[in-house]
Amino acid sequence: MTTVARAPAPRSRPVTHPRPRRRAVVALAGLLALFYAGLTAAVVLGDHLPDLDTAVLRWQPAARWPALEPLVDAWVLLGQRAICLAIAVAALLPRTLRERDLRPLLVLGLATLLVNVTVGSVKHLLGRLGPLQLGHGALAPGGSEVFTDGTIFPSGHTANAVVTWGVLAFLARRGRRWAAGLAVLLAVTVGLTTVYLGTHWVSDVLAGWVAGGLVLLVVHLCRPALDRAPRWPRGTGRRAGPR
Repeated sequence: MTTVARAPAPRSRPVTHPRPRRRAVVALAGLLALFYAGLTAAVVLGDHLPDLDTAVLRWQPAARWPALEPLVDAWVLLGQRAICLAIAVAALLPRTLRERDLRPLLVLGLATLLVNVTVGSVKHLLGRLGPLQLGHGALAPGGSEVFTDGTIFPSGHTANAVVTWGVLAFLARRGRRWAAGLAVLLAVTVGLTTVYLGTHWVSDVLAGWVAGGLVLLVVHLCRPALDRAPRWPRGTGRRAGPR
């Protein structure tokens, strides 16, 4: 009785997370860029948006809920640049060392560079003053001032929160949906805390959300190039024996 050799079963392909199509990402980035430009133009021209800023400031959320101030003072730190970067590095460095793979840190580094350069450039170019800097004058109609020595627009804390927590969710291996939901929650609440504390206008926060979202989309578009970065090789040399 002869036996028929069976062909080896085909290996199953590794499960990969579906990525949005490049054109859709580019189109979304274009829409966000247009919205960002519109926000900036509205702030510069003083067209309706500063009126909304003044109205929210007059509403005085801190005076309405004073008990929240200690929590808000701590929560806003989750958007501070140094703290965000330290948390992200602490989360990604063990994975990098364990897998000898620099790509997670490269993604974080690119995102950090982009948010610092783009947001910082607009801050210094626009030179907007915030409510705390203007004092009582902030409550006057059209109290927002631009092209001075301010660095308020867009909100750096908000943009940092969007980018840092967004990158960590993007790089998550498990529970990516939960990580994305947590990232959105942190980005939204950090932005709102700056309005509560009076350090930013509402339009600053809106611009921070948009600026951070743009950075995440650009990083996503650069991901294929970053994925080609090689891992560093493990040591293969043998230890020399005693002479």
